Amino acid sequence: MPASRAPAAPLVATENQPPAIMATSATTTSKAPTDTSTSQPRGRGAAATRGVAGARVEVTALGLPERRRPGSVATLVSAMASSPPSSVPRASSWRTPGVVIVTGCLIALLTYGMRTSFGLFNEPLSLGRGFGREIFALAIAIQNLLWGIGQPVAGGIADRYGAARVLAVGGVVYAVGTVLMAVSTEPGVFYLTAGVLVGLGLSGASFTIVLAAFARLVDEDRRSWAMGLATATASLGQFVFAPLGQAFISAYGWQTALVLLAATVAVVPLLATALSGRGDAGGSAEPELTLRQALAQAFGHRSYLLLAAGFFVCGFHVAFITTHLPAYLSDIGIGAALAAWALGLIGLFNVIGAYGAGILGGRLSKRKLLSGIYLARGVAITAFLLVPATPLTVLVFAATMGVLWLSTVPLTSGLVALFFGTRYVGTLFGFVFFSHQVGAFFGVYLGGALYERTGSYDLVWWMSVGLALAAAALHWPIVERRAPLLTPSPA
Repeated sequence: MPASRAPAAPLVATENQPPAIMATSATTTSKAPTDTSTSQPRGRGAAATRGVAGARVEVTALGLPERRRPGSVATLVSAMASSPPSSVPRASSWRTPGVVIVTGCLIALLTYGMRTSFGLFNEPLSLGRGFGREIFALAIAIQNLLWGIGQPVAGGIADRYGAARVLAVGGVVYAVGTVLMAVSTEPGVFYLTAGVLVGLGLSGASFTIVLAAFARLVDEDRRSWAMGLATATASLGQFVFAPLGQAFISAYGWQTALVLLAATVAVVPLLATALSGRGDAGGSAEPELTLRQALAQAFGHRSYLLLAAGFFVCGFHVAFITTHLPAYLSDIGIGAALAAWALGLIGLFNVIGAYGAGILGGRLSKRKLLSGIYLARGVAITAFLLVPATPLTVLVFAATMGVLWLSTVPLTSGLVALFFGTRYVGTLFGFVFFSHQVGAFFGVYLGGALYERTGSYDLVWWMSVGLALAAAALHWPIVERRAPLLTPSPA
């Protein structure tokens, strides 16, 4: 039958297209598909279409060649209308991705940077209060443990209500606990302030909450990079706060120095407002699981358990070195000023390590990178123990450990998001971080306890080497793919 031209007619709604969308006229043939090549031309300009609610939506046709257009104007409007509201940022909002990333990185710099300066107070505070190093070490160990215990809870609250409130409250508790450290004269009170209050404050204000916020508020194609940048900025905080803390101690004494450092985290509640909102939890692509089901899925997943076990070792290394390296260097005749610069150098070089890990984690195998990092730590610590200690070897060791320092964090958090998606990433990474902090507890406490009994840190150093080898082996069999979905139980 000869072809005939049908009159223009509105497009009838189907299950894939919203109703009341006006279409252009098209040439049709009987028993043949629509020939789009004879449709009315679409040049530059705005084509007005009617949305699902009858509102006018302006769609600009860019005048690209026909073969480069993914679909018709009606199809484009249909896709926009059916997109989840949470995944489309508001153009008028000041919380742009750039603002989110910058403020999150500043929070990481302040909260983690101040925390890494606590090792500088080991000797002066212990001497000033008449404490042994074991008391200071136990307080910091409690701090790390409470930080870890509080992290899944803080992560769960952030998953439900957004990161801003958690960061704001955590920042206040963190600052108050640090100020009270300066006036704690009894060991029990010192455990409460330096241990419990600061630890709980860190669980809410640390960069781990920032990473959870980035997992929700930053697009997936930039997520690994953003996490690496936040971790690198946290390390830059160590570079800034280590010499700053030592300068405060030298100029004003350790008590005033603690108060001054506490004042730097007073801006965290203000910065946290940029991270408000829950973002896009992954949309319809993620299964609808309850928190209980998500936890059951995670703790039944072998790769998740291996990841948590390996992160224990990271906590042991980081906490032991941060807390006891200044005292260790003092014991072997290297001054406190160089010890402060060594800690700062660790932070500076970890800017390179963490940022590089974030980029490489988006391109290479995360598990293999993690195994390599832990193996390299073991080699670096062994060389540091076997080579005679000089200012040069101390700085080389600090730079090497800096590259390997927190480069584990974007890779570890990235694997958690890969396994389970972003809906409960704050909670699930919180449990992995709890393992990290249990390791930190033992690293700090054993460093002080074994020093009091043996007069040396050597035993803990060699324990660190053995644990590094174990962590390298633990990460190797991890499977880098989405965890098997848990079948929801019938109601």
